[in-house]
Amino acid sequence: MDSILQILRRLRENNVEFVVIGGIAAVLHGSSLVTEDLDVACPLSEANAQRLHTALDDLHPVHRMTPTGKPLTESPAELAKFQNLYLRTDLGQVDFLGEVAGIGGYEEVRENAIVVDIAGVSCRVLSLPALIRAKEAMGRERDWRAVVQLQAILDRVRQKPGEG
Repeated sequence: MDSILQILRRLRENNVEFVVIGGIAAVLHGSSLVTEDLDVACPLSEANAQRLHTALDDLHPVHRMTPTGKPLTESPAELAKFQNLYLRTDLGQVDFLGEVAGIGGYEEVRENAIVVDIAGVSCRVLSLPALIRAKEAMGRERDWRAVVQLQAILDRVRQKPGEG
C-alpha cells in the first residue's frame, strides 16, 4: 500500500485531476480483498496529461499492455487522444481510465465521488454506492466477490444507530 500511497501523493502534488476507483477504492471503503494496483478515472486532456507526465516521469512509466513495455514517450497532445492509459512504473501498476462502466465518463465519476484523507493525502474516491454499480457492471468474478462485501458494508452503514 505504501507504493500506491506514493503514487497518489505524486499525483496530488502535481495537481493531476483524478478519482480513485477499483480495488483501492473498495479497500478504502472497508473491503478485505487485496489489490496491488491503482485504478483511477481521469480526464486525459492535454493539461492533465502534462501533469501526469510530470508526476510519473522519474518512475520510468511503460505501457503495460505492450509486449515489450514501451516507455511512455507520447506528448500530452498525443495522450489526449487516448481513452485509457495502462502503465507500469517503478512503484507499481496504475491504470488511468476515461470512463467507468456503470457510471460513465470522468464528469459522472467525479460527481459520484467523495473526498477521503489517505494517510495525509486528500483524494477523491468513488462513493460506495457508485463503486458497487461499477463493480456490478464489470461483471467479472473478482468484481462480484467485491460487490458482496461492499453491499454488506453499505447495508451496515445505512443501518440506523441502535439497530445492529
